[in-house]
Amino acid sequence: MVPETRTETPAEATPFPGHVPTTLERAAAPVGGFLATAADTVVAMFRPPFQWREYIQQCWFVASVAIGPTILLGIPFVALVTFQFNQVLTELGAIDLAGAGSAFATVSQIGPVATTFIIAGAVATSICADLGARRIREELDAMEVLGIDPVQRLVVPRVLAAATMAIFLNALLILIGIGGGFFYSVFLQGASPGVFIDTMNTLTGNDNIVSATVRAAIYGALGAMIGAYRGLRASGGAKGVGQAVNETVVYVFIALFPVNTLFTQLQYSLGLVSH
Repeated sequence: MVPETRTETPAEATPFPGHVPTTLERAAAPVGGFLATAADTVVAMFRPPFQWREYIQQCWFVASVAIGPTILLGIPFVALVTFQFNQVLTELGAIDLAGAGSAFATVSQIGPVATTFIIAGAVATSICADLGARRIREELDAMEVLGIDPVQRLVVPRVLAAATMAIFLNALLILIGIGGGFFYSVFLQGASPGVFIDTMNTLTGNDNIVSATVRAAIYGALGAMIGAYRGLRASGGAKGVGQAVNETVVYVFIALFPVNTLFTQLQYSLGLVSH
């Protein structure tokens, strides 16, 4: 006689048989899973051996997918912010302060915010697609069977590479912002080149640059972590990977913009920046 097979219902598959998860529990489950994965990643960063080769390869990969969008996104940001700000200065007869305004706007907001766009649109999605493809091909399952931790082997190098390259992307955006601000102010709006350069540090100091650099690194690590989490849990074949990539963009934006606002307000409240 063939034994009867019985399929568990979703309620029976929960840790508490017969318990049907509430809407709040279903919504909080991914957040808890993400925080657990993030904690595992932080612990794995300090567990030898460190995957230096994978880290260097991922740095190159992030640079290859992000530098082009960074340049293309940075130029419109510069045109919009600098031109409008200088129009106000021209009407007030203070166009000589264009250097101070361009440097402050670029370092404090344009660089970190544009970095957020790049991390969400290019870096996090690429990481999600890579790990998601490995998941549906069962490569991650094979690594676990062999005793290899996928978080230490794959996630840690990608998170650190994204954080590292986010710093360079932010620096590139600052250079584009200041260079574009100089071009617009001097050649299109009549500002003095010497005065533009002399006033650049009027509102912007080293503390602002350090703050922007730290924020960029945090945004890079957080975006990569979200992409890695969704990639590790992709299912449903190629369609599931595509859905995970689309969700990654939304999740990164939802996470990074509040974090950017929080850090911006916190640094001024604690007096970590001079202006």
